[in-house]
Amino acid sequence: MQTTKTITLSTVAQDPKYYTVEDLATIMGAAKQAAHDAAMAHLAQHGEHAYCGFAWVNIYGIKGNTKLGRAMKQAGYEKDYTGAYSIWNPSGLGTQCMSTKEAGAQAAAAVFKACGFTAYAGSRAD
Repeated sequence: MQTTKTITLSTVAQDPKYYTVEDLATIMGAAKQAAHDAAMAHLAQHGEHAYCGFAWVNIYGIKGNTKLGRAMKQAGYEKDYTGAYSIWNPSGLGTQCMSTKEAGAQAAAAVFKACGFTAYAGSRAD
């Protein structure tokens, strides 16, 4: 039986440059789960709003040619045109409601911030 490493907020208070590929994948999974939970809660409370749009999380300050940058790429993180590592629609919901997607992106950014990254949610209306 294979055991999986669980990352909690108490175990990630280290410098992100020491994260392994496994750590980074676990952090991404936790961020996406937090985003999904927050977006579902927002949708349940507010329903679909009248405007559609997009939301994402950007992680700044990591060069792709560093050990951390290479590990992030191996863990499935992708850079966007600004040079930030970006996760598009971290909640994974197919809704068009921008405020629901924003709630998810903000929750995901909070997980990355708690893990020592410089991360911000972004959005734009369609």
